Amino acid sequence: MRKTTFLLLAATLSWLALPAAHAAGPITMIVTVPPGGSSDALARLTATALGARLNQSVVVENVTGAGGLVGMQRFLKAKADGSTLLFINQSLAILPHLYKQAGYSALNDVAPVGIVAKVPMVLSVSNASGVQDLSGLISRMKETPGAVNFGSGGPGTTAHFAEALFMQQAGVRGQLVQYRGSGPALTDLMAGTIHAVIDQTVTMLPLHKDGRVRALAVSAGSRVPQSPDVPTFAEAGLPVFDLAIWNGVVAPKGTPTAELQRVEQALSAAVAEPGFRAQIENLGAQAPSALERGSGHFRQLIQQDAGRVADLAKTGVFVAN
Repeated sequence: MRKTTFLLLAATLSWLALPAAHAAGPITMIVTVPPGGSSDALARLTATALGARLNQSVVVENVTGAGGLVGMQRFLKAKADGSTLLFINQSLAILPHLYKQAGYSALNDVAPVGIVAKVPMVLSVSNASGVQDLSGLISRMKETPGAVNFGSGGPGTTAHFAEALFMQQAGVRGQLVQYRGSGPALTDLMAGTIHAVIDQTVTMLPLHKDGRVRALAVSAGSRVPQSPDVPTFAEAGLPVFDLAIWNGVVAPKGTPTAELQRVEQALSAAVAEPGFRAQIENLGAQAPSALERGSGHFRQLIQQDAGRVADLAKTGVFVAN
């Protein structure tokens, strides 16, 4: 009897000694955008799918402000113990070049886990602009530098990045008009107050379908099924503009390797599920292929975009104005 009691006690103590990262405590997933948008919807789908795979609760926490900088700083202060993750897009690489107070390196101060989705970008113009196609827009911008204005959701947003990158790659100049969110920018685009916006398919294509704006090109390898009349940038004459917005998960630097691998495997399995991929596609996004899953590919994407942003920052076209 004493031997049995001792064995039960030893087994209990052994269970209690398991790493804390595998306890059933909740994981906080910080999201740097407000509730209700496409990025927030993607984050919540990811949190649910990841939680099911990890057998842990993954709770979304929206921490907004300064184009994502407030949420990023909250994340950087989190303990590297597996209890905190960050759902983020290209703003991870953008913020250090826009704000001196960012104080982090996109390459060195986070631990990539994996991407969840890629979202093509659409360049649209107002109906009042009279522009019919991409070549017409570029010609106008070359003839009168600075005459065309682009609206975005604010400094550090993916739209801000996309518009600055477009001007650099097309060799044109325009005015970047910053709004507090993409909603006001799109309202002014429909009203003809501004000339153009580059934003994600999920927000732009419904407006094009309804005839409220005119979509000129989409940054995808082929035309998207939702709007087959919209050409790709390659078809429209600017193949170098291949920007797709990635959405992914990172952990704090210093998170134990075993915990990173556990979350990476769970995320890769989650995004491979047909049901999850169907939900992603319903939001106008594209789930990653088998080769695009995992931390290795994600690290390459971060490195690529960190270089793109650094080049833009040198030109002076990409500033937090």
